[in-house]
Amino acid sequence: MAEPLVVVQDVQKHYGDFHALKDVNLTVDKGEVVVVIGPSGSGKSTLCRTINRLETITSGTIMIDGKELPKEGKGLAELRAEVGMVFQSFNLFAHLTILENVTLGPMKVRGMKKADAEKEAQALLDRVGVGHQASKLPAQLSGGQQQRVAIARALAMHPKVMLFDEPTSALDPEMINEVLDVMISLAKEGMTMIVVTHEMGFARKAANRVVFMADGQIVEEATPEEFFTHPKSDRAKDFLSKLITH
Repeated sequence: MAEPLVVVQDVQKHYGDFHALKDVNLTVDKGEVVVVIGPSGSGKSTLCRTINRLETITSGTIMIDGKELPKEGKGLAELRAEVGMVFQSFNLFAHLTILENVTLGPMKVRGMKKADAEKEAQALLDRVGVGHQASKLPAQLSGGQQQRVAIARALAMHPKVMLFDEPTSALDPEMINEVLDVMISLAKEGMTMIVVTHEMGFARKAANRVVFMADGQIVEEATPEEFFTHPKSDRAKDFLSKLITH
């Protein structure tokens, strides 16, 4: 039985007069990898950011593992700890070592002992391939390495779901695959993931479902196979025809 982990219902989002999200409904099951694609300004990043309340919504509800997202306060912090987020920019603390960046959350939010947090952080850094860089500062690492640290930092909180908001768009081409490879291995291990990306190869390889957005709405949802070979809507056909096909 599929268990819904993230449920977005009738969500509207306005920025003043601009209607950024229009009646968005999306259910993501436990262990599912959903890739959100669409033209710039389609609302995909906004949707991603509403799921851990970095953006407030005008109306509608968002549930994570059966609980509605609280507006603010301790409840929000607790729920946010269950939603890992990886951004376009790496957002690492510049004055902390790589290891300290990863142990900070578990120690502060989850109350883990330093030794335990460090042991787990080191294992996570090894897993994403930057274990040997643990004592360095973020500025000493490449963009691709920093982004892998950011993934390890999110995983250290044992999130129920991971959100990725265009995680490779600030990277040089040769670094993109090293980040996508980590994401593909996470997907294979059964992590629930919502990924906003321009990387169609990743969508084809790792997604259980592709969600195509345009003008603040979900226009269609399908398996990657179906979406890339037989898009139903004109908007999706148009979008796909403009992609550089390799």
